[in-house]
Amino acid sequence: MAVSRRDLLKGLGGVAALLLAGAVGIGRFPLSLAGGQTSHKKADRQWGMVVDLRRCDGCKECTGACQVTHYLTNDQEWIKVYEVETENGGTVFMPRPCMHCEEAPCLKVCPVRATYKSDEGVILIDQDLCIGCRICMAACPYDARYFNWWDPPKPPEPFDNPMPEFPVPQQRGTVGKCVLCVHYTAEGRLPACVEACRMDAIYIADLTTGVMTNRSGETYQLRQYLQENDAFRYKEELNTSPRVWYVTGHGQSLDRKNQG
Repeated sequence: MAVSRRDLLKGLGGVAALLLAGAVGIGRFPLSLAGGQTSHKKADRQWGMVVDLRRCDGCKECTGACQVTHYLTNDQEWIKVYEVETENGGTVFMPRPCMHCEEAPCLKVCPVRATYKSDEGVILIDQDLCIGCRICMAACPYDARYFNWWDPPKPPEPFDNPMPEFPVPQQRGTVGKCVLCVHYTAEGRLPACVEACRMDAIYIADLTTGVMTNRSGETYQLRQYLQENDAFRYKEELNTSPRVWYVTGHGQSLDRKNQG
């Protein structure tokens, strides 16, 4: 039985894996949803993401929506869509946001603690502290961080007040990345990439309540959905415990009416 979308959004204010493994280093989905520790207290919500690759058509609407929301230049693709050729000659499109890892390498190497994990498990950057050393970029195995070489586009008022949760505008000489649109989820809204996905391939997930939902309101039990659809996490062998899961499936029906 599908979970009510309200169960996920209420309270927010407070194609197969083996075919891809050789090309992008995919790991399998474990029974535990989260690994590792955080030095912060746990909030009511613990955010993650699910991407159904069976649906993604490579349109990059998610990339564009993220760029518009955060006033990014075209070279700043906080959610980048890769075209991956499978072993049988087919093509799969793979959106890659920041993985918001439980054991985030970027967090461990930052010499000034500009990178940190929020109470909700989202990896953020305090650009007022960032010294632009780019060690975090070298440490990230997902190439999910970008250096601001130039002055960013200037947003209209009142957005000229950057903060880690909504780093707009970006600051030249610092590193930026996906923040999972926590400025939206704090208001009960979906992240920009989720809202923009015309194929309903991207879901926001709450690991605390164990539910996930997409733009169209398809809402499911997270654990059951991942297990029944053969989910995996990208480069899981690195033991970073990403909070982003991918689904390629093994021939399961895309009819969501019988899932939940």
